[in-house]
Amino acid sequence: MSEIIDFTPLIAADREPIARLLHRALVHWYESRLGQGARFGDSSEPFTLFPDVYEALDPGECITARAESGEIVGMCFTHERETHVSIGIVATSPDVGGRGIAKKMMSLALEKAKRLGKPARLVSSLLNLDSFSLYTRLGFVPGAIFQDLLITVPETGMTAATPAGSERVREAVLADAPRIADFEHTQQGIRREKDIAFFIRNEVGAWRVNVSETAEGRVDGFLVVSAHPSFTMIGPGVAADEETALALLWKTLDGQRGKTLVFLVPCAAVKLVRTAYSWGARNVELHVAQSTEPVTGAKGVVFPTFLPETA
Repeated sequence: MSEIIDFTPLIAADREPIARLLHRALVHWYESRLGQGARFGDSSEPFTLFPDVYEALDPGECITARAESGEIVGMCFTHERETHVSIGIVATSPDVGGRGIAKKMMSLALEKAKRLGKPARLVSSLLNLDSFSLYTRLGFVPGAIFQDLLITVPETGMTAATPAGSERVREAVLADAPRIADFEHTQQGIRREKDIAFFIRNEVGAWRVNVSETAEGRVDGFLVVSAHPSFTMIGPGVAADEETALALLWKTLDGQRGKTLVFLVPCAAVKLVRTAYSWGARNVELHVAQSTEPVTGAKGVVFPTFLPETA
């Protein structure tokens, strides 16, 4: 049996099948390998947010593997940015394991990146050695390692002392999008103004963007949070240093009172990690950034996320 694998414009009828595929694939892998399938809940409905967001942001850029019957048995979200091609979550049905579908979808994404003359980037779980091995075999080079931290914000807000610099943090407006994109480019060598504007417009999903500015009015950090019930996660974001990162993180958490959120921080950001621990955060997983071209000259503190992927 062969599958049709190609870039596909997603239609309304694809929302639920893709959500079911994502949910089933995650539950199956985490339960069979780690006994943690329950962390993804019993319903696939929350996962409809993935096709909704990606199709709104990049119509026709999802790679699907469809069986002869038309059933979607594999999917891979891709996202072209000014400086690179990002690859988001990759999933295949447990029923088609061993057929190389994930490799074929990834190869198609890499062919696109090569045509565009841009590197491909992603963030993958270090607990999933199957995907880690696939990506490194395809030419991805591991980079920074991130801790996935889980925290519940009290109903009354953050109880820890307000970090220095929090007074410089405000909610971003659409006019900030190019300034934020330029700042990220100076820090990380990547640019994604379309994403920043998408978050600030807040038309699909439930996003909020905080931005930090120096006394001279220069952007020195930003942090996005998704408050959607299906996806309560902090990121993407970049800060010039750990002090700015702490101010942005505290302000963002305090704005999500009573909610439980996940956020990723670099393992090397020791002060940030230890302070997050003191606020009640705990580790739940590890992820690693990977790129088909060496990443050099990156600086600052990065907060990755998974929707849309932050690579």
